[in-house]
Amino acid sequence: MKIAIITETFLPSTDGVVTRLKESIKYLRSQEHEVVVIAPDLGVTEYEGAIVEGVKTTKMPFYRSREFSMPQRKVRDLLIKHDPDLVHVVNPALVGVSGVYYADKLNYPLIASYHTHVPKYLDYYRLYPFKPLVWWYFRKLHNYAHVNLCTSRAIKKELDAKNFHNVSVWDRGVAVDHYHPRHKNEEMRERLSGGKPENKLLVFVGRLAPEKEIHKIRPLLEQREDISLAIVGDGPVKDELVRTFEGTNTVFTGLLHGDELAQAFSSSDALIFPSVTETLGLVILESMASGLPVIAAKSGPTMEQVEDGKTGLLFENENTASMIEAIKRLEDGDLYETLCKNARIEAEKHSWQKPSEQILDYYYQTLKVYEESRAGSSKKTKIKATE
Repeated sequence: MKIAIITETFLPSTDGVVTRLKESIKYLRSQEHEVVVIAPDLGVTEYEGAIVEGVKTTKMPFYRSREFSMPQRKVRDLLIKHDPDLVHVVNPALVGVSGVYYADKLNYPLIASYHTHVPKYLDYYRLYPFKPLVWWYFRKLHNYAHVNLCTSRAIKKELDAKNFHNVSVWDRGVAVDHYHPRHKNEEMRERLSGGKPENKLLVFVGRLAPEKEIHKIRPLLEQREDISLAIVGDGPVKDELVRTFEGTNTVFTGLLHGDELAQAFSSSDALIFPSVTETLGLVILESMASGLPVIAAKSGPTMEQVEDGKTGLLFENENTASMIEAIKRLEDGDLYETLCKNARIEAEKHSWQKPSEQILDYYYQTLKVYEESRAGSSKKTKIKATE
């Protein structure tokens, strides 16, 4: 099978979507399927034998830290050039709109996956009056697809309620061999704790953006001088966050990759995860694979991954007292040891093998739905012709 994947983000960018796509492509190539990736042109032309076709990028005035690709006719030309058996549009929003439109116009089987909860983000950018319009926009895009995917049961329930068609859950996964407690490193702990390795060390990993709600952690640091925070990542509000956390035991590391990121997880005491806008939150599983309990705000997707008192500790969103109480529970040595052990055991159940095999099953399902829809259309045409 030849698959065209059209995505809003790909290498050298690093986020949960890119990680999932990399693992899927590796598996598809191992099964001798052809893969073409159409993505923002950031200089990458090949990955694991898959062709990467770059399309023109631009920077948004409100998000200068990364480049985006807008809808463009080149997507049509690339689809005609490669003539895939199936098109997978990942997170259709900008260039993905071209993927949806031209896949439909050129009559290709189409699968779309929903990874970024943009309607929820509007609450953090003072754009909440536009939520009904944004929901309409994404529903319209996704309902061109023969099959739709999302990454958690909670999001599926929400998409079903918004009348997205034919939605299934694409399971979570993590690189269980890469993220592992063995990467614990005293030098990294010294770095992340700002020279205070004896402190309780919390780590946040992710994009530095308003919807991540990182600022909610500051009151904790104001009350507890024995806690250090490492913020790993970059994004549009980094400078603002540096000012917010000034005077606290906070270190900004910038982006970390590969072994450094694995060491950052396993050298800390817990991951702190204040966001309630995620469709999944891959860093949660990466933390758990590193033997690190998760301290997280309650949300549907997060509660599918973190069991309070077993693999992590949950607190009420926007409730500083609840967050502080969760941190205090870490001081119970027996509980902490249990959380670390259980987190790793749970993560080991979720290697990338299953979701990678699953995406291929969904591709075959898409082909089946496509053929059934064509047969149905043909039958309707014949009936109409005889009337």
